[in-house]
Amino acid sequence: MKVKQPEENALEQAGRQATSPLILPVAAAPAASSAAPASGGSGSYPAADREAVDAEAFDAYSRAVIGAVEKTGPAVVHIAVRQAQRRGRQQEQGEGAGSGVIIASDGYIVTNSHVVNGAESIKVNLPDGTSYPAELEGHDPATDLALVRVPDAGLASAELGDSGRLRVGQMAIAIGNPFGFQSTVTSGVISALGRSLRSYSGRLIENMIQTDAALNPGNSGGPLVDSDGRVIGINTAIIQFAQGICFAIPVNTMRWVVTLLMREGKVTRGFLGFSGQAVKLPVKIVRHFRLASDAGVLVVDVMKNSPAQTAGLREDDVIVALDGKDVAGVDDIHRMLTADVIGKPLKMTLLRRWRHRRQVMVVPSVSPE
Repeated sequence: MKVKQPEENALEQAGRQATSPLILPVAAAPAASSAAPASGGSGSYPAADREAVDAEAFDAYSRAVIGAVEKTGPAVVHIAVRQAQRRGRQQEQGEGAGSGVIIASDGYIVTNSHVVNGAESIKVNLPDGTSYPAELEGHDPATDLALVRVPDAGLASAELGDSGRLRVGQMAIAIGNPFGFQSTVTSGVISALGRSLRSYSGRLIENMIQTDAALNPGNSGGPLVDSDGRVIGINTAIIQFAQGICFAIPVNTMRWVVTLLMREGKVTRGFLGFSGQAVKLPVKIVRHFRLASDAGVLVVDVMKNSPAQTAGLREDDVIVALDGKDVAGVDDIHRMLTADVIGKPLKMTLLRRWRHRRQVMVVPSVSPE
């Protein structure tokens, strides 16, 4: 019977080969007898080798961030504003700054309302150093969004994504242009969806994206993008004295607001007077009530003397339909609350305590500024 010899282990192999030169993969320097280096100078790698070394050095995460920034960075601009500030009886000129993102090649730029609020003049600086005077097309303090336009066409514009498809844990990249000549970038993940945040106007912004991608000073109004470089939100705020808590307005909300700003210069909306957040419905609930959607809006707060309170809406109710249309998220309700429905009774379908389906009539009022 033949006895199989034990295989030599890795340590013994390493010991026998210790006197041999260590052979490195791509990153090894070329031998002296190699072909002459490229024209970049003595000892430099040929261009193809340099690209191979760079590709090896970057992991998949880095490549995703770099690709997203290279795609969207040229559409991220610096916005400088001059504002009139009153101190006592004297009026002085103040300055402010923020970021913005070009959403259309004919010069439309989205930023935060608080960046341009009260501005006497607006100047937009592109990443290539070009500067343009800009006009304010309109702004909406309720969502902290504003639309400005520069008199030029053919500008690099960002691709817009779909914030309705986001998932917690997904990569998020915040891009800004606080200095006017180069983008700043931070990356992280989406920490939560459907958050609420009070805007500078005092109103509650709903359905916010929470991320741990840090927002540097001057990055307000810049885009939050996914790993493919698509805009999924507009960065708007940092919670002071908190670590890694930043917020962005969903791009689907931005689309709706920008459409109204382009058409009317302002957003006139109906008002119901409750706060809510999107929730997934249990399968057995969907089947029991034969619902068309597996999502709804959970009521978390009802304002006193509001149309919602008058209609009998309560905390913990789940809204599944409004005016005969399915409701799967807060954006669905926002899109219905146009100027046309103010004063018009709307039928709202809701689930109460997960056991009863109720229908109430709610009459939207004019949204308070």
